[in-house]
Amino acid sequence: MQGRLSARKNEAMKKRPIVWIAVTVVVTALVIVIGLNFVPAEKQLERHISHTFNLDSPQLTREMGTLLGPAIIPGNRVRYLENGVQIFPAMLEAIRGAQRSITFETYIYWSGHVGAQFADAIAERARAGVRCHVLIDWVGSQKMDDALIETLESAGVEIERYHPLSWYHLARMNNRTHRKVLVVDGKVGFTGGVGIADLWEGNAEDPEHWRDAHFEVHGPVVAQMQAVFLDNWIKATGAVLSGEAYFPSLAPAGASPAQMFSSSPSGGSESMQLMYLMAIAAAEHTIALSASYFVIDKNTTRALVDAANRGVRVRILVPGRHIDAPVVRHASRGQWGPLLAAGIEIHEYQPTMFHCKVFVVDGLLVSVGSTNFDNRSLELNDEANLNVYDRAFGARMTEVFERDLEHGRRVTYESWRMRPLSERVREKLLAPFASQL
Repeated sequence: MQGRLSARKNEAMKKRPIVWIAVTVVVTALVIVIGLNFVPAEKQLERHISHTFNLDSPQLTREMGTLLGPAIIPGNRVRYLENGVQIFPAMLEAIRGAQRSITFETYIYWSGHVGAQFADAIAERARAGVRCHVLIDWVGSQKMDDALIETLESAGVEIERYHPLSWYHLARMNNRTHRKVLVVDGKVGFTGGVGIADLWEGNAEDPEHWRDAHFEVHGPVVAQMQAVFLDNWIKATGAVLSGEAYFPSLAPAGASPAQMFSSSPSGGSESMQLMYLMAIAAAEHTIALSASYFVIDKNTTRALVDAANRGVRVRILVPGRHIDAPVVRHASRGQWGPLLAAGIEIHEYQPTMFHCKVFVVDGLLVSVGSTNFDNRSLELNDEANLNVYDRAFGARMTEVFERDLEHGRRVTYESWRMRPLSERVREKLLAPFASQL
């Protein structure tokens, strides 16, 4: 008996190194996969962009149109929509009026009243013969019930999830589509910050209803919005959508020059950051930034400080204590020292979660869309923004910014320096992870 026990023990001892080797291999593989998810796919911007011309310069618009990809085209009309009380009715009206096609890409799609309204509206149009294509992010749609998927699929809607969890997506599972683009009949487009969830209902009247901005677009630039949707639809399905149902002839609808461009780690991840840096470098008078998540790198910090040092009034409005990601707020606040010391104004919105993403430079360039002023948007996510070059629209969005600012609390350099030790410790602990938040 003793001999058999000793033999079994010896056998177990022999197997132990094999088990540890297997565990080591698995852990190493996981570390590598996770690492690949947080390493940008391309070399990041390093060169400083100096102030050489302003936004009125034809040279700047030429470069914006060339370096970012799509040309700046005239003849567009952009309508500002404020909060769910305006945003959802406008989007649903367009969907319910669709005659030929609906293409819709979004990050957040949850179950609830709003999710059901959109599913029912799109499904009804699909049953009427409209070609409907919906692309939702796998992570952002985790709170979407199977019943809603069934409603859409049973009506004939083509619905796909972007980068679902699978072994062949592990190396890019952290690359999400954060784009928010709806195009109806190839003629009217919507973009901005809103997700399809009940949090966006109402009029930002309390902490349970978020403050956000979305935009309805008519004119030739809608074709560029359609192309942005198609970019990820091809990645997800391999199918190309073409023909007049998706790309009809578009007559001028207004007086605003505009361009819709996208960024992605798999192609052109630097486009969004390049646009921000070029616009900041061109600023001569004012920069007004509404940023739902504000975690910036050294390049952006330097560009904003340089702008302030040459006399540009820089004001930034961010969420206050009502925020869905407190860790991002702590990481953000730890970076504010150089900005506040340079005279840049930072205000925290008080009533509810502030989810707006609007960038206004010199009252001329307005950039809106899905992009947050953080490293996740600039390096890891698929994003899309609409740039509008129009002083009337710039004045309108500046007016909106001023009104939102009335609900903000300014953070001074002195108050930032005197913040509690516990807050400083949290910021230091989060600093190594700031580039991934």
